Amino acid sequence: MTPETVYLPFNRDCLGDAFVPAKRGAKPPEPRGHWLIVQDQGLIVSTDGHELSLPGGDLPAGFDAPPEPLWLGTLRGTPCWVTSLARDVQVPAGFHRETLVPMQGTRLPDDLLSLGGMAMQALWWESTSGHCPRCGERTERIENEWGKRCPRCRYEHYPHLHPAVIVLVRDGDRVLLARKAGWAPGRYALVAGFVDNGEALEGAVRREVKEEVGVDVKDIEYVGSQNWPFPSQLMVGFVAGYAGGEITINPEELEDARWFACDDLPKGPARHSIAGFIIEHYARR
Repeated sequence: MTPETVYLPFNRDCLGDAFVPAKRGAKPPEPRGHWLIVQDQGLIVSTDGHELSLPGGDLPAGFDAPPEPLWLGTLRGTPCWVTSLARDVQVPAGFHRETLVPMQGTRLPDDLLSLGGMAMQALWWESTSGHCPRCGERTERIENEWGKRCPRCRYEHYPHLHPAVIVLVRDGDRVLLARKAGWAPGRYALVAGFVDNGEALEGAVRREVKEEVGVDVKDIEYVGSQNWPFPSQLMVGFVAGYAGGEITINPEELEDARWFACDDLPKGPARHSIAGFIIEHYARR
């Protein structure tokens, strides 16, 4: 298994050439096409022939017209538009909300998960970029870009991705897994955490493992990455060898951590996540 073989939803690459981002062309004159309507980390879909599908054409009746829907790009030549629906608003008849969260048992296919994830990130960026972080002036869009510019001080800024590392620690025929309080009973996953200022990714792996479970690691190997739109992370996956130390959990981060035999693993993350991918492909090597 090499990093190039990683296939995961929420990564735009899984849409291939079918999707062209909005930043590469002129915005269509009318908001018509596919609609990505996000409500409380869920995507509004219609059911057509028992297949989940996006609303199409003009914004369907029953949804409040947004002041300015966001143009996400084109899917197979059809524009994709993004808007949101307030949490307490009833979904119109003929549509329902499907969760985008893998841990909640999403039923969405990978292409809709990827589009829905980009829609969530676009809405998050829109909600956090209305004013210049330098002088406070209202920002303006940069044509054919995701970024925004301040008309007063000319500062430009772009959507923020927050890098985080996630790692499987191996020791012969056993692996180290951890769980947080509030997770489903019996569910364990990988140690993960955000990259600090000044850190290399490998340094973040060593630090996070030491801080959260108290052990040292070696032979750190990159295996792949995943865009994670909750709200805007880039998860960078690794495997590492156990180098010593006794498990000592940080109770502010974890509820438990322990070694599991590779042939007797507990309930783990969904296949949609890089954590699930790493456990599936690397725990039993």
